[in-house]
Amino acid sequence: MSPELSVIIPTFNEAPNIEPLLVRLWAVLDGVEWEVIFVDDDSRDGTIDKIRAEALRDPRVRALHRIWRRGLSSACIEGILSSSAPWVAVMDADLQHDEHLLPELLVAAKRASAEVAVASRYLKGGRIPEWTRARRFSSNAATWLAQMLLHSRLSDPMSGFFLMRREVFVSIAPKLSGSGFKLLLDIFASAERPLRFVELPYSFRTRKAGDSKLDSRVVLEYFQLLLEHLFPSFLPVRFVLFVAVGMVGAVGHLLLLYLMHRAAGYTFLTSQAIAAFAAMTINFFLNNRFTYRDARLRGVRQFTGLLSFYAVCSIGAVTNLYVAQSLYDRAVQWIPAGLMGGIIGAVWNFGVSSTITWPTKK
Repeated sequence: MSPELSVIIPTFNEAPNIEPLLVRLWAVLDGVEWEVIFVDDDSRDGTIDKIRAEALRDPRVRALHRIWRRGLSSACIEGILSSSAPWVAVMDADLQHDEHLLPELLVAAKRASAEVAVASRYLKGGRIPEWTRARRFSSNAATWLAQMLLHSRLSDPMSGFFLMRREVFVSIAPKLSGSGFKLLLDIFASAERPLRFVELPYSFRTRKAGDSKLDSRVVLEYFQLLLEHLFPSFLPVRFVLFVAVGMVGAVGHLLLLYLMHRAAGYTFLTSQAIAAFAAMTINFFLNNRFTYRDARLRGVRQFTGLLSFYAVCSIGAVTNLYVAQSLYDRAVQWIPAGLMGGIIGAVWNFGVSSTITWPTKK
């Protein structure tokens, strides 16, 4: 019999948790036609081998092994799209999500004719034990920011534990960002209309095995997801980040120019040249770390990338000066002339460096 419910579980180095998680699923989903789809991002601890061993014993266990791709949201998207069940659920492999809620979410969604059923940590009866005050504050702040994007007033838009109709997800999927780790937020923010939803409280558990994936990269991906939904589609988020990095470099340029020319007494030309190369160097490493983190250059490629970035930005600087001077010579005020030159230079630097220095698929 075909499954009614597919449980999608993204994994990365979760080998110790696979067997106990399956034991729990077998227990709580008795009476439900179900399958579990693990989507593994090429773990190095034998996670995929454990999943395949379990799949040989139980045909309800399926494995998707991704190579050269990584990301929780994109893993969940691929897992859901590989399912044909009418209902899909998403949960983590770290045993922090209460599996007992899975059948309750399914029943609640059917009873309320809802399209999405969300396990919420913030409803009455929900609980988040053993979190530091700083983490509680950051979670609350992230939730508040997320609610600015939503058509619906979810109590826990950051939840990674939810269930929904597959056909509804498929209709939204082409609009999803796929970046970051908060797929539920992406789904609700991408939907063209408010989704019908129901929420159930649950207690968030403490991780027992494996390592937490919460780090600075996850935080950056969260803010990128917010930006992708806040800015119009014609203004790429990568360009916004590129310009923001450029502004940081400009501040560094002016500071170094002041220190060398006014404080240290070097000639203006020497100070300007050194400050310009310093600013380009700062911009390169910040862009490499943040703007193009999915195409980050390492080793020798980082050095050659820096040289190509110098070349691109040098041409961009000449273009900037030419456009600004041409407009100024045609009686355009200096502020709009300088602004237009800066915009043309920024677009050049972004477009060419995206092609030459950090060639990306997107």
